[in-house]
Amino acid sequence: MLRSIGNRLGFIVLSLVVISALTFLLMQLAPGNFLELNVIMRPEALAGDTARIREVEAAFKARYGLDKPLWQQYLTWLKGAVVFKFGPSFKYPTSNTEELIAQGFPVSASLALAATAVAILVGLPMGIIAALRPNSWIDYLITFISMIGVVIPNYVVAVFLILLFSLWLKLLPTAGWGEWYHWIMPVLALCLAPLTSIVRYMRTSLIDTLRQDYIRTAWAKGGTERQVIFGHALRNSLIPLITVLGPQLGYLMVYSVLVERFFLVPGLGAYFASAALERDYPMLVASVTFFAAVIMVINLLVDITYRFLDPRIRYEG
Repeated sequence: MLRSIGNRLGFIVLSLVVISALTFLLMQLAPGNFLELNVIMRPEALAGDTARIREVEAAFKARYGLDKPLWQQYLTWLKGAVVFKFGPSFKYPTSNTEELIAQGFPVSASLALAATAVAILVGLPMGIIAALRPNSWIDYLITFISMIGVVIPNYVVAVFLILLFSLWLKLLPTAGWGEWYHWIMPVLALCLAPLTSIVRYMRTSLIDTLRQDYIRTAWAKGGTERQVIFGHALRNSLIPLITVLGPQLGYLMVYSVLVERFFLVPGLGAYFASAALERDYPMLVASVTFFAAVIMVINLLVDITYRFLDPRIRYEG
């Protein structure tokens, strides 16, 4: 087990190097840059003064080390990334990128955890009910409702929630952060996708478990419905669900960008979206690498948890 975990950690490190290198290269090849978008392209900024523009460009490149060869820029960035030092952001020059990540990620993580909790509380009972009444009208209804989360993106759900709760019912503000009610619409917008997965996996897993021989044996020994379903079948059906919850949690942390922008949530997604639009390379590369690390670490923890929940599983080094 320890050897397998060590191999996985080595694979994670190698993957992060590749991801960061590709992101770094793609950002350099993308048209436009931060300086052009925010200074040079604005007539009121330098008023077409060519000499001043060149002076600003030279100072900017020297400030961020952009006057060095591309490979040297990346190695400098990688050296700092090893100790979680990503350097200053273009847009927020007084703040280092790691400070912005440390400031925004707890908000995004809290939002993702809250959405996952709501999805579990609602999705598990729906999946159980559908599995206990297969091919009935209630099964079809629950399946239909759960499929909505597959076809409707979370930002579309966010727009609908704003229309419903803010414009029509006038119960919640359209955006903001800091009070408990600011959590309601972002959490609802994010929980639909994981809820869909939980319902589908819970239904499929429980139906499959109920068909197993040991369940038939439990029935034959005179077990009650409560004992057989909740004491045997449900407990074993929950184990495969662990493999769904981990990636879903990582998905919510990464793909909450538009939802955070809609509701003005000061999470890491807001910094990520702003960095992509304004070509803030340090923030963008650091965010992509950090998000990738979060997803891969969560997947590793899920595998370890799965191993303890089901001792039949063995690691292969």
